Amino acid sequence: MSEKAEGQFPEGFLWGAATAATQCEGAWDRDGKGPTILDHATNGDREHPRLITSEVSEDYFYPSHTGCEQYDHYEEDVELFAQMGLKTYRMSISWARIFPNGDDPEPNRAGIEYYRRLFQKCRECGIEPTVTMTHYDMPWNLAKNYGGWANRDLIDLFVRYARTVFTEYKGLVTRWLTFNELNFSTVSYGEFVTSGILPRKGHIIMVDPDATRADVSRRFQALHNCLVAAAKCVTLAHRIDPANQVGCMMCGFAFYPLTCKPADVAAAQRDMEIWDYYCMDAQVRGAYPYWAPRFWREHGIELEVGEGDLEAMRAGTVDFIGFSYYRTDCSSGSMAQQAGGTDFGMPNPELQKTDWGWTIDPDGLRWLLNELYSRYQKPMMIVENGIGEYEDFEDGTVHDQARIEFLRAHIKAMGEALEDGVDVIGYTPWSAIDIVSAGTGEFKKRYGFIHVDADDLGHGTYVRTPKDSFWWYRHVIETNGADLGDVR
Repeated sequence: MSEKAEGQFPEGFLWGAATAATQCEGAWDRDGKGPTILDHATNGDREHPRLITSEVSEDYFYPSHTGCEQYDHYEEDVELFAQMGLKTYRMSISWARIFPNGDDPEPNRAGIEYYRRLFQKCRECGIEPTVTMTHYDMPWNLAKNYGGWANRDLIDLFVRYARTVFTEYKGLVTRWLTFNELNFSTVSYGEFVTSGILPRKGHIIMVDPDATRADVSRRFQALHNCLVAAAKCVTLAHRIDPANQVGCMMCGFAFYPLTCKPADVAAAQRDMEIWDYYCMDAQVRGAYPYWAPRFWREHGIELEVGEGDLEAMRAGTVDFIGFSYYRTDCSSGSMAQQAGGTDFGMPNPELQKTDWGWTIDPDGLRWLLNELYSRYQKPMMIVENGIGEYEDFEDGTVHDQARIEFLRAHIKAMGEALEDGVDVIGYTPWSAIDIVSAGTGEFKKRYGFIHVDADDLGHGTYVRTPKDSFWWYRHVIETNGADLGDVR
């Protein structure tokens, strides 16, 4: 870890910001791109889940079809990111823009050249791309006709895709993430957006209380196949270019015991095990955790482990750990209390919440960084962290003080973790620019440093305007984290 002056972050710290192709690019059917699973997802909101339609219908609005139109604005966007001072831009390649159906005999050259131009633009502006290989963007054909990641055929298809992008972008991209929030695969939401398993109920939901043991087993089979593919990609990336660094990307869950009751403490331990350590152990240590066989047995999970799978996982461990951090939850051993919980646990009465009901807990970020680093001793990169807000455009901009306060507190907590000795190498808040929400399909749930003039139905000029947080974050980067005070 690099040395740093008092109050500053380490020299070379990767200050950045993040987006995802399905949420920002648009141009869903142009230049040879095929449809992704989210191209079949309608818009929704907190009370109405996103529908999944087998055919794209004029009766619905599909927000990923437009995103924030970055496909047509990428040069302008990258120049704005450079003006903000970003050292890295964490983005994703759309799998379906490279292989429109996922199983095509040859890649789509127009898609390859689009990303080449984008990466070259980043490099020209002094920005290093950090690239996620798949971020909720499975080609629709693989979900509809293969059954998603529950089908082992996808391992070879994904490795072929990886070989293509590693080869085409050698020298332009050296920092990669394989699957976005892979640990989401174990819940209904992730079963669709991560694993590409079409939902029985025809819409995206976070938790499915009606899931059968067969449903759960299928999810974990899909996750196993993803883990094998990810490990093979790490090995392949190092072979193609020794300069490549490949990380995992997990949703960073942090659970506190709801009370000091032993049952609640045990519940928090179990939640951390299944939500964080199951996938991280597999990708960082190269093997499933010791308690996995009992977990599989008690939940009726039967995995088809192919010849060479476990060897591939041992050989293809990641170089760094990437994770998102938005919130913390509490765990309870009481079934009665669990009935009144959130999607992932119990609400914490000690914490404030966002407009969308997510707890705000910067101290939890320091705790989680220490927890993960003490277990794995790998460099850590926080690749998503932010707050979704309803915002008003006034006086020619957005005065997003709540975002500034949120990020300031989390950057302070990250600095404390660095002082603790945690090797934190980068921070890419969500999001660089206003984009479509993956969970609800809304545009009004705004996370960006840059305002985009668009609404939930795609109406607007799509003009870009820096918010107050843009200028504040630029100053943070200029001072390498030494000055987190207000600028404007």
